Amino acid sequence: MLLKTVRGFTPEYGSECFIAENATLIGEVRIGSQCSVWFQAVVRGDVNCIQIGDRVNIQDGVVIHGTFETAATTIGNDVSIGHNALVHGCTIEDKVLIGMGSIIMDHCVIGKGSVIAAGSVLPKNTQVPPGSVYAGVPAKFLKPTSKELMECEIERIARNYINYSSWFTQE
Repeated sequence: MLLKTVRGFTPEYGSECFIAENATLIGEVRIGSQCSVWFQAVVRGDVNCIQIGDRVNIQDGVVIHGTFETAATTIGNDVSIGHNALVHGCTIEDKVLIGMGSIIMDHCVIGKGSVIAAGSVLPKNTQVPPGSVYAGVPAKFLKPTSKELMECEIERIARNYINYSSWFTQE
């Protein structure tokens, strides 16, 4: 992994984390415990802070960034961010699934227990109410999150990534 200090800030991460060899953590980045940052992911806290909770998986090719002095990025607990997503200057609450290739722009708020479908684009300032499924370009409300979707997708994927990361830390 590449850990880079910028403007006096050095990335920090908790216990039982897997950070891939070619993942990049830069600047004011704080990551909780049991998280994983996968191959070619970039978490770039050079212009604003990035705060990430526990049991978050940041899959291959994800970029997490913010906007100088105006948009930090905050990610809650039990969040899965799918391959090649872009998460920029927004807030993602607990137990959220961000689908592959999604784009989440500045000042968006993704409420607890929500799903952003693969390939969706959330323009600046989009507010996703808790327990919502959003899809499309631009993303719009599709339906409420069902109990089945919560248990069989959101929670299952978050748990699975803790298991997957353990494969890479075993000797």
